Amino acid sequence: MDEHRAVDPQPPEPRAAVPKSVLARGLLLLDAFGPSDAELTLAELSARTGLAKPTAHRLLAQLVAWGGVERGTRGGYRLSLSLFVLGQRAPRQRSLREAALPYLEDLYEATHENVHLAVQDGTDTLFLDKVSGRRSTPIVSRVGSRLPAHCTATGKLFLALGPPEHLRRAVQAGLARLTPRTIITPGMLRADLARTLDRGYGLNREESEVGVTAVAAPIFDHRRRVIAAVSITGGSHRLDLERLAPAVRTAALSLSRELVRESTHGRLTLDEGDRNRSVGGAAYSESRPHFLGAS
Repeated sequence: MDEHRAVDPQPPEPRAAVPKSVLARGLLLLDAFGPSDAELTLAELSARTGLAKPTAHRLLAQLVAWGGVERGTRGGYRLSLSLFVLGQRAPRQRSLREAALPYLEDLYEATHENVHLAVQDGTDTLFLDKVSGRRSTPIVSRVGSRLPAHCTATGKLFLALGPPEHLRRAVQAGLARLTPRTIITPGMLRADLARTLDRGYGLNREESEVGVTAVAAPIFDHRRRVIAAVSITGGSHRLDLERLAPAVRTAALSLSRELVRESTHGRLTLDEGDRNRSVGGAAYSESRPHFLGAS
């Protein structure tokens, strides 16, 4: 995770209402697995989904037969490699990750620190890719994991450059405190987002994990809408964020130009629905701080 070392996301909480359709119940079982769950028992899956054990057992048998779930070594269930393969077929994420990888690798070679590609997902920042090595600061991060937007460098970019409802939803969801330095008041967050907008890059100074800092820059589409962000994450005693910011911004700008060029020539497709999911479809304007109207 972009700015994260020891705190692992909590597993999904039990759902308030159990859906009626068989398909929805099967998807509910798949969604019950959290980022740190290697294997779950039938009892755990039943508790998290609200499904009765006989129902969960029957659906899991069907998922095993389909190949989406497999039996674990301890008698429980785990997600199968087939789901990973299926996820790689998602065109937007695949295109974006493939285009971004050379730039992520360049940043890693220059810093030997953790480099991430992220997109917005609701009130969170979602990590699509990561490049790191033996010399990188040890952090626990996984492709597909997420953190609250208000305490990450990438997430602050999505809040600062997106429409007012993004910040409004984040505030309504609660600005959770992950460390003593996490910003938890709307007023202070707006002030920090104003600085983010002025700088053109986002900073996380031990706000999601003690001892870990990050700097991130936005990636734009052809309409100057933010579709992703790239970040460098490492130990606060090792990273000079202001010194690294130009390199991150240069990589993000170069990637933005490549995405625009590939999209213009029809070699890469970032459809309207995907852009709306990432940033609400709002065009970025350097003179308009979108979030200042949020309450």
